[in-house]
Amino acid sequence: MELTLILKLLIYLFLCAGVQCVHQIPWLPCEFTDEHVFVNNEGHTETQLIHREAMLQFGQQGDAPVNPHAITFLVTGSKLDLRRYIEGAEAEQLECGLRRYSTAGIHVRWPVQAAQEYNRWFSCTLKHTKGLFTVTGFLRHPSDQPPSGQQDYRSWSAIEDREILTTIATMVIKTQTPSVKAGLGSQQKLHCQFAIDHKGPNITVEWHWQHRGERIRLFSHTSRSGKTQGTGVGLKSLAGGDASYTLPFTKMSSEGSYMCSVSVNPLLVSLDISLHIEEPPRVSLNVGPTLTLQEDGEQKVICEAESYYPLDVEIVWYEQDPAVSGQRVGAPLPKVLENVLLSSHKHNQDKTFSLSAFFYLKASLRASGRQFTCSVSHQSLRVPIRKSFILTVEEPSSWMFAFTVGFIVVILVGILYLMLPYLYAARKKSAAKKPY
Repeated sequence: MELTLILKLLIYLFLCAGVQCVHQIPWLPCEFTDEHVFVNNEGHTETQLIHREAMLQFGQQGDAPVNPHAITFLVTGSKLDLRRYIEGAEAEQLECGLRRYSTAGIHVRWPVQAAQEYNRWFSCTLKHTKGLFTVTGFLRHPSDQPPSGQQDYRSWSAIEDREILTTIATMVIKTQTPSVKAGLGSQQKLHCQFAIDHKGPNITVEWHWQHRGERIRLFSHTSRSGKTQGTGVGLKSLAGGDASYTLPFTKMSSEGSYMCSVSVNPLLVSLDISLHIEEPPRVSLNVGPTLTLQEDGEQKVICEAESYYPLDVEIVWYEQDPAVSGQRVGAPLPKVLENVLLSSHKHNQDKTFSLSAFFYLKASLRASGRQFTCSVSHQSLRVPIRKSFILTVEEPSSWMFAFTVGFIVVILVGILYLMLPYLYAARKKSAAKKPY
């Protein structure tokens, strides 16, 4: 058996060498989350989750298991091929999870040709490790055993460690936008597509928005009645399995979790799409590219980060000699300024935030030519925004000193000239009063 497994692996690697053959993935390792439902000592129903090794294997009924030591979910041919919905990904980029699915006591014969009367249901979720998509499919395991007459989760059929479950893919739903980051005022399309293995089912498609405990239905459509409520989904595209929802103008209130759900009795599947608002900061300095000061002069320098969201932002001031900043090897690291003060966060009317970082720059000749840089980091930015200026420090010049002294002398002479008539009159009056 080990030799057979190795041979299959070698054949697979040979066929896929140099090409992308994701559609031909023959199997995927999965985690099967089994459930053990029991009544505890206090009379309450509890569910114990059991994580078991499993394989999702594509093939034909009667195929030998790739891993005989694991539970094998053998997916045989149908109108739906789960591998079609994971094209473009490598096998090692996929996370596979399997679970039992409860129909909550509802028994419906699945309306496909040659289907057996009874079924056991399983859900299979395939996620791309880089968040490129999420796919959930239903696997139908035909059975000749009728339901027990109670909730199915209270009487799950035992599955052995090496059991082979021959299944058929019956329904699938996929999103290529499991997590969306959007700026304010942008249009966003939340992707959701689905497929059923037979025509003419009574399908209900719904979209809900949920945030901080609030839940609102945005859209619903039932194919049998043709009844539609809400907007955002095109009915023509919906007929072809495209249930994508369009947000025409994102606002702060658009943030939250969006749920695309598709139900075909007795199945209901839902995919969550998280929408995060991210608005990058606008960064500005209150000085120009060059700041000129006299020696011992002082200037308040402000770096302003405005209109960003969410709250967390980092503002750092650096000082560096621009002559060595371009050196790739041996250049000293920029010095982080320690005397920087932060303002309090300003909450703007559009619910964005603003923050400033400032310091008092006292000019000295040794700092002349230094470059001061404000670096702003935020989760909406791939790289920080940097704004810089060069400091130029000037000595008080001799002509300025002479001009200042001359100006003072002129002022004093002017004052004296204006005071002389009063002094002369006062002296004459004083002389007239003297007795002879």
